[in-house]
Amino acid sequence: MNTDNAFGLYDIHGKVWEWMTDHWREDYTDASDGGSAWVSNGDRTRRVVRGGSWFNYPRYLRSANRSRSTTDERFYNSGLRLARTL
Repeated sequence: MNTDNAFGLYDIHGKVWEWMTDHWREDYTDASDGGSAWVSNGDRTRRVVRGGSWFNYPRYLRSANRSRSTTDERFYNSGLRLARTL
């Protein structure tokens, strides 16, 4: 049985690469400290994807795993996570 994390969630990694609002940048220079989406001054044709998918090795299934994808690319292992404020 899986155990939950500090937020009370479990089994949240490894479904699909998750699309982020953030525009792609090679590094975190000048990134916001507040955790808000980083959408200015970057390559606007590429977005950040995070987390890995069922197609990746387990060691890559983590939120810190990030890559990029162009806004017109579609893959069988990419998607998004719906969320709402409680």
